[in-house]
Amino acid sequence: MVDLKAIAYKTMLDYGFIPHFPKKVLREVDALAPDIMSVEAKDLRDLPWSSIDNPDSLDLDQLEYCEPSSNGEIAVKLAIADVDLYVPSGSLTDQHAAHNGTSVYTGVETFPMLPDRLSAGLSSLLPNQDRLAVVIVYTVLPDGTTRPGQIYRALVRNRAKLVYEEVGSWLEGTGPLPPAIQKNPELEGQIRLQDEVAQRLHRHRMTRGALELETLEPRAVVEGEIVRDLVVESKNRARSLIEELMIAANETMVSALEEAGLPAIQRIVRVPKYWDGIVETAARYGESLPAGPDSKALAAFLVRRKDADPDRFPDLSLTVVKLMGPGEYVVVDPGEESVGHFGLAVTDYTHATAPNRRYADIINQRMIKSVLSKKPSPYGPIELSDLAGWLTDRDKSSQKVERFMRKASAAVLLEGRVGESFESFVTGVTVHGTFVRVVSPPAEGKIIRGGEDLTVGQKVRVVLAGTDPYRGHIDFELLP
Repeated sequence: MVDLKAIAYKTMLDYGFIPHFPKKVLREVDALAPDIMSVEAKDLRDLPWSSIDNPDSLDLDQLEYCEPSSNGEIAVKLAIADVDLYVPSGSLTDQHAAHNGTSVYTGVETFPMLPDRLSAGLSSLLPNQDRLAVVIVYTVLPDGTTRPGQIYRALVRNRAKLVYEEVGSWLEGTGPLPPAIQKNPELEGQIRLQDEVAQRLHRHRMTRGALELETLEPRAVVEGEIVRDLVVESKNRARSLIEELMIAANETMVSALEEAGLPAIQRIVRVPKYWDGIVETAARYGESLPAGPDSKALAAFLVRRKDADPDRFPDLSLTVVKLMGPGEYVVVDPGEESVGHFGLAVTDYTHATAPNRRYADIINQRMIKSVLSKKPSPYGPIELSDLAGWLTDRDKSSQKVERFMRKASAAVLLEGRVGESFESFVTGVTVHGTFVRVVSPPAEGKIIRGGEDLTVGQKVRVVLAGTDPYRGHIDFELLP
């Protein structure tokens, strides 16, 4: 039997991660004792805070709360887990987290950035637990624009851990009121208000040229050592709600650091280097895009393609993502013009809302806490720049690990089906070969015989020729 966990462990090592916590780190974490009441902070435990996440997630980073204001404005408060409280700069735990840079989710095994006693315990905003948090406040106007507010430390208490799928189907009118909201009636109006905020923010970003992309990233459903299926988490109103609220919170963090005269690690996606490739892709669908990068024109093209051919849209999205290039962490000085995030259509954006899972967020948290305490920045310009480069590398490497493990899991799922035929779409035609995505299960592989004259997006039937989980290979032959 293929040991996928062993493959995941080896893959982590191959990409430079430390896939286990050294004993000295665990001893350091085990010695921690919560002492939140000794910290000077606002007491906001009476507010109806809640979280929305996956059903099995315990590393809860943020809570949300909204309240209506005058002139149709809505004030938003985001409580972010105070991870820095338990991970002092330079500690053994901090050094390990800085090295890995991020939690890595392989589907068969999760490799958290911080030990479970922290990320799923002391520093997690778990239900019915008093926690310290860094609260980010901003106001959303009726047209979807935002006005940055204060950032401060506060005591908070999560009233309910909500689940994406349950909240999403309820908001979309296809499912019942989630049980956790039934137990906390005041949350019904609260979540609807948060949804209204998210809709405003989303509409505004769309007018600015934000891209609606929908790539398929199947997650293995594993029971014991057996891969039962590959499932794709579909986007819904609840996931969009959290995404929109977090984007605005991250913009507010950049604004606060700039106002304090501090440089910030921003998350950017540059203007596409291979825009001509995106233009050529659009031309294959009979559409024309401007000769120079234009996010609004690209966004409109993507909306039309999704409406016209939803089955092939994930593959088109993946093509566009590859041609746009990866995200990066860069240091932006106060007053310096930011490259911005081409895909999100935002100018000043960072990562500050998931400190249990990303080290960049811990850095930003330490910097804003230095502002609140009127102390010097904990990072100098050179150190900050070095960290930005390292974390960009770790982010890219984590995506490679997760991508390889999706392929390995799919190979295990299909290994007993050699000789069967499958409907598929062509996802890539390169010098390295022709690649296809099977419709069901959503696995991707290479055509090893035939397929020389195929084009991206073409629907073809293939037969499974072989699998190799250890190399992440799935091989197909083209059927006539």
